[in-house]
Amino acid sequence: MNLLDVQSITMQFGGLKAVDQLSFQIGQGELIGLIGPNGAGKTTVFNMLTGVYQPTQGDVLFDGKSLIGLKPFQISALGMTRTFQNIRLFKELSVLDNVMVAGSRDISYGFFSSVLKTAKYLREEKELREKSLNLLSIFGLDKHATDEAGSLPYGQQRRLEIIRALATNPKLICLDEPAAGMNHNETHRLMETIAKIRQDFKLTVLLIEHDMKLVMGICERIVVLDHGCKIEEGPPVQIQSSAKVIEAYLGTDEDLQGGH
Repeated sequence: MNLLDVQSITMQFGGLKAVDQLSFQIGQGELIGLIGPNGAGKTTVFNMLTGVYQPTQGDVLFDGKSLIGLKPFQISALGMTRTFQNIRLFKELSVLDNVMVAGSRDISYGFFSSVLKTAKYLREEKELREKSLNLLSIFGLDKHATDEAGSLPYGQQRRLEIIRALATNPKLICLDEPAAGMNHNETHRLMETIAKIRQDFKLTVLLIEHDMKLVMGICERIVVLDHGCKIEEGPPVQIQSSAKVIEAYLGTDEDLQGGH
C-alpha cells in the first residue's frame, strides 16, 4: 500500500484552477520531487496535502486514511509534516527550544504537573531535552543549542527547520524549496542532509525545489506540474529528455540539466 495516495485533487479559487485533477502516489521510503515553473501550483499542492487548504474535489489518503476535513495539527499527528518556503523558526528562542517546542506534542504531563514540577514532568522534560539535543548533534548544530535561532547563518536556519520537523516523529516530510536562498556549498550540504534523514530516520520525502541539480541528484521519481496540471512523471533521466517538460521550462533544457 502506498503511504500517500493523491487522487484527482483540484483547488479552485473563484474562476482560477490552481491545481487540476492531480494524481500521484508515494511508496514507503521513496524520495519524490515535485517541480514546475513559477505559478505551476506546487505550494498549493503542499497546502492541500497538509490541511492548509481543503481540496475543491478529490481525495488524499495518507497511510490508508483520508485527510479531507482534517486540520494541519491533526495531519501532523498522523505523521506528515512540512517545512515552508519562508523560514518559520521562533527566531528569538534558542535553537534547542525550537526543537523542544516541536517535540513537545508527545508529552503526556498536564498543566498542574508542570506547575508542581512533578517526577513525571521532570522525567519527560529530561527525555525531550535529550532527544532534541541528539537531533541537533546528528546535524552538527548541538554547539549552537543555546544560541538564538535567528542568529544562525541562513543555511543553518534551514537545517534547523528540517530538524524541528523531524522532532515531530514524521513518516513523511514535505520540504518546500529547502534550498531557496542557499549558495552552492549550502545546497550541497542540504543534499547530504536530505539523504541522511531519509536513510537514518527511514523517512519518505516529498520535495519541491527550483534547484534542478539538487532534484536530479537525489530524487528517484519526479512529478512535473504546469499550470496546475501534471504533464510528466518518471525518473530524472525521463524528465530531462521530456519535450513537454522542456517546453514548460521556456524551451530550454539548461535548468533541467542543473545549469545557470
